[in-house]
Amino acid sequence: MPGLLRGIARTAVVAGTASAVHGRVQRHQASKFAERDAQTAADQQGYYQEDVAAQQQPQPIPDQRSAPEADTSSMLDQLKQLGDLKASGVLTEEEFAVQKDRILHP
Repeated sequence: MPGLLRGIARTAVVAGTASAVHGRVQRHQASKFAERDAQTAADQQGYYQEDVAAQQQPQPIPDQRSAPEADTSSMLDQLKQLGDLKASGVLTEEEFAVQKDRILHP
């Protein structure tokens, strides 16, 4: 019977040690993952705040006065050439309209 008690005691010690080690490993992994999750959340919050700040900044309005004015004689020449191409049958009505729009509204 003393051998049986020794075997049971030894098994209890081994099981207790294994349980303690397992618990320590679990706590270590949990804290490591918690730190990583906290860092990820902080990074995401930072990116979100940067996006919000960028969207709240007023967008510069282009200065229309500084845009060069279109050369009207050049536009007229281009329109005349388009009219000639349409009259000769090279351009269809739709193609003419598209090209005319591009010239008038660059």
